[in-house]
Amino acid sequence: MTRLAEPADRICDVLVAGAGLAGLAAAIAFARAGFDVVACGADERLARGRTVAMLARSIAYLDSLGLWPAIEPQAAPMRALRMIDDTGGLFPPRPVEFASSEIGLETFGWNVENDLMADSLAARAAAAPGVERTGRPVESYDFSGERALARLADGRTVAAALVIGADGRASPARRAAGLSVRTHRYPQSALTALLAHRLPHRDVSTEFHTRQGPFTLVPLPPAGEAADRSSLVWLMSDDEARRRETLDDAALAREIERQARSLLGAMRIEGRRGIFPMARQVVPTLTAPRLALIGDAAHAFPPIGAQGLNLGLRDVEAIVEAAVEARAAGGDIGGSAALAAYERARRADIFTRTAAVDGLNRALLAEFAPLDLARGAGLAALAAVGPLRRFVMREGVAPRFARPLPGPARRPDNA
Repeated sequence: MTRLAEPADRICDVLVAGAGLAGLAAAIAFARAGFDVVACGADERLARGRTVAMLARSIAYLDSLGLWPAIEPQAAPMRALRMIDDTGGLFPPRPVEFASSEIGLETFGWNVENDLMADSLAARAAAAPGVERTGRPVESYDFSGERALARLADGRTVAAALVIGADGRASPARRAAGLSVRTHRYPQSALTALLAHRLPHRDVSTEFHTRQGPFTLVPLPPAGEAADRSSLVWLMSDDEARRRETLDDAALAREIERQARSLLGAMRIEGRRGIFPMARQVVPTLTAPRLALIGDAAHAFPPIGAQGLNLGLRDVEAIVEAAVEARAAGGDIGGSAALAAYERARRADIFTRTAAVDGLNRALLAEFAPLDLARGAGLAALAAVGPLRRFVMREGVAPRFARPLPGPARRPDNA
């Protein structure tokens, strides 16, 4: 008989704390693999122009869980990626364009509004066999027993062999376990918005590299009377963010069109825009007794290169695989061996992605001629050297540090 620090109202295999995209995906993936799951936390609806650009590997994983068919009709493909230097350097490189067909893919990935994807995952989690969904967050944890004990806001207690901390950058689960985090605040904010525009995007995502950070337009599908739409992520200085926050939609749309060099014609802002401070968070250790961190609780950095949720979904893959392997060996899914396997599987991938995003962002912010020259030479090499360009594209879509994509997870026959 398992001993608990105190009696629990509910005993389960896995408690997922956090109902963002990574948390909902984790709850569904664990249940599909045959685990008894309690998923808690209020639904997250970010709106304010936020979208999710998922690369091909993430799409394949969502498809393996049966989730992609409901999301695809609301998403737009990204068949090409265009990079344009707009830093005002002395030796500006020519624009570089990457085509997914060059590496045998129909598309690099798909872009979908954050809240539409959240609605789809929340509906699937609510209906998934093996998932008990509650909107109540966890108020406190006790990791001292043979199972973790979580007390919910409604007073109920849940005991779990494994807790998944998918509860965001501030992560109460991470704090309760005493795990440290290192935070670096950049002198930037990101402006996000959904845009309707006069000219078609032709399934091309365009990234302008400016001296204050990237300005990125990503395709969206038609909606209502707007046939041509994109999402915007514009990194800029905090001062410029404060100034642009005061502009009305028409004035801001004109500034967006100017920065985009009228590539997509006249712009119109749809709905509310958002302004978010930019920071990098590094979590030296992803696990503690009975706890594994995923998503923003495990890593956070500026929205450059479509890495955020893609990295989080690879976290989900790895922790579910570690739990499945522990179960198959007759081990403890929340024990030290399973958690160490998860830590090993994720460390290199997280480190390289965080370093790459940080390095690119700092290189844009630094007005240092040798750095500009090196960055320009790199872009020129990508444009001119086919094997190098294809290697970079493949690495972006399916990083070598990620584990091979598993087949569709299924419940064990005896579940």
